[in-house]
Amino acid sequence: MVTLWERDDRTVGEIGEQLFLESNTLTPLLKRMEAAGLVSRSRDPADERQVRLRLTGEGRALLDKARLVPPCMLEATGLTGEEARSLTDQIGALRTRLSASE
Repeated sequence: MVTLWERDDRTVGEIGEQLFLESNTLTPLLKRMEAAGLVSRSRDPADERQVRLRLTGEGRALLDKARLVPPCMLEATGLTGEEARSLTDQIGALRTRLSASE
């Protein structure tokens, strides 16, 4: 959802690239999101091999609730904002190193 809130109307491939997930991992999740009324999936008219995702009104409305999550996560973990950012950066660096070693 976050990737679509950042930029709506994306392909499954674009979302997978951003999240480091394969389409066979994403597809079941996206189907559940569609069944829940949060996104709509359709074939790209310019390239029928591509599946595009778009937020529904309900999916856009969920963003307001989602804004409450980060402060709750910080409180639950006891991390400061700076500590959380540092940890995120460290995890990203680890992921990059692991990808480079393959």
